[in-house]
Amino acid sequence: MGPFVASRRVMGTGKRSSMGLAGRDFALLIAATLGTFSNYAPLLSVVSLWVAGGGSGHGGVGAATGVTMATTVGVQLVMGPLLRRYELRRLLAVGALLLGAPTFAYPFSSGLEWVLGVSAVRGVGFGMVAVAGSALVAELVPAHQRGRAVGRYGIAVGLPQVVCLPVGVWSAQRFGFTAIFVVTGALSVLAAPLAGLMSGRVEEDTPDRGRSSARADSSHPVAGLRPLSGPWVMLIVAACAVGGVTAFLPLALEGGAAAPTALFMLSAAVIVGRWAAGVFSDRAGAGRLLVPGVLACTLGTAGFALAISGLPGLAWAAAVLYGLGFGALQNDTLVVMFHRVGRSGHGMASTAWNMAYDAGTGVGAVAVGMVSQVLGVGGGFAAAAVLIALVSPLAWRERRAEATRRGTPALAHES
Repeated sequence: MGPFVASRRVMGTGKRSSMGLAGRDFALLIAATLGTFSNYAPLLSVVSLWVAGGGSGHGGVGAATGVTMATTVGVQLVMGPLLRRYELRRLLAVGALLLGAPTFAYPFSSGLEWVLGVSAVRGVGFGMVAVAGSALVAELVPAHQRGRAVGRYGIAVGLPQVVCLPVGVWSAQRFGFTAIFVVTGALSVLAAPLAGLMSGRVEEDTPDRGRSSARADSSHPVAGLRPLSGPWVMLIVAACAVGGVTAFLPLALEGGAAAPTALFMLSAAVIVGRWAAGVFSDRAGAGRLLVPGVLACTLGTAGFALAISGLPGLAWAAAVLYGLGFGALQNDTLVVMFHRVGRSGHGMASTAWNMAYDAGTGVGAVAVGMVSQVLGVGGGFAAAAVLIALVSPLAWRERRAEATRRGTPALAHES
């Protein structure tokens, strides 16, 4: 991974860098993450409402999220050369600018073509932010603290969704869309200099690797990604539900507090799930929450389907259940991926994980929109629940595989 060229040669002394969980660079990463995701999170729903107000149907509403995620995944597919050439902190800064600056263009038109064009550029920036940010967690924090570090990074990712996603929907209805676009655009743009202030140093237990080894890591991506396929499939399938929920729940429960409150509770539950899973994985080992996470996502998504189909009181319970499961699944899959690729593959694991999350979010929004045209939004959520349930056997297999990787004592403890 190219950013490792800024390793001991940059540190200069060979002394242990004091990054850790309380280090300056890690704190700057958390602050920059809060800024960029305060742009990304609320606009998942706000842009959907904006394009719906412009006269687009469910297909167009889903496409707004789908295009953002498509370009996000597209840039993640070419992150290998970028990681070899540029430092992670520089990629994070450029991504923050590409995510934030185009946001100021939304108010010029709510027409579908214009919105899709702006969203496409923002997706490029978000793809860079997502990969660089999560890879920096592995680079700045020693391996024995990685579960908690991923959990704390997850809080920085999730907190804007707790606060900004529901507040964004409410504020757009009360103060107008332009105000939301200006504020969220500024927050992401201001995150760029924070990334630039990072020192570029890495933790001592991260290996010293130059450009030549980084190039080797990305030269055979298929072989390198094979150990990640199980967690990748689980995450992409579970993420389909969050894409559909954020895009269509405000439309399906329009006119009251049910949708903003459910989105708030979902985002808060994701934070709790990620943080708790991080603490748990450092103590008990990663992989143990894969099965509970998938099952909770299945039941929560089914709860959303029932809420849309005539039982709106279930929306809040569904949000909590899905959020806890999805948060735990996010943390466990990322830590498992970092373990399986070893010290040399942090960038590759981060890219694969973010591709799964973002592709699932985009595909879910588009697919729920298409199914909704035939079966209604409740039917779209029900289809997503069935899809998640189908990966339950895979979750059991991956849990056992991770226990085997940890060794016989872990297997005995599990049984």
